[in-house]
Amino acid sequence: MTSLILHAQASRFMKKHPTLAPGYTVRVHERIKEGEKDRVQIFEGLVIAIHRGHIATDMSFTVRRIASGIGVERVFPMQSPVIEKIEVKKVAKVRRAKLSFLRGRRGKSARLSERFTSADEFAVAVQAPTAPEVETASSVTEEATEA
Repeated sequence: MTSLILHAQASRFMKKHPTLAPGYTVRVHERIKEGEKDRVQIFEGLVIAIHRGHIATDMSFTVRRIASGIGVERVFPMQSPVIEKIEVKKVAKVRRAKLSFLRGRRGKSARLSERFTSADEFAVAVQAPTAPEVETASSVTEEATEA
């Protein structure tokens, strides 16, 4: 019962983002505040891990890129207010849920083969997912009275 209430409350705060999976190359547009000015900074890299929390607002993802020969990883909370938008650039074929093995690789061995997708499949990967319907306590009681 408690989890139904948590899921119902969390669904109100959900922002629309594309579905992400390990192996996607993404561009995360993040709002940065410097003094009195706001600007948008882009962090582009490979999604190497996704953490799906107990409720949808706990979800986070790890993005890795190579900057000046050094690997840089950032963990972004999916529902963070500083994230303006997330763009999916490439979709790679992977067979693992966590791509942490890429941390020890350099050069060509760190590349992932790109999945050959049609325009329709790529559009499905890029579009924002619909919010899952969550049963509220009132709908559960209505179903019980009908039965």
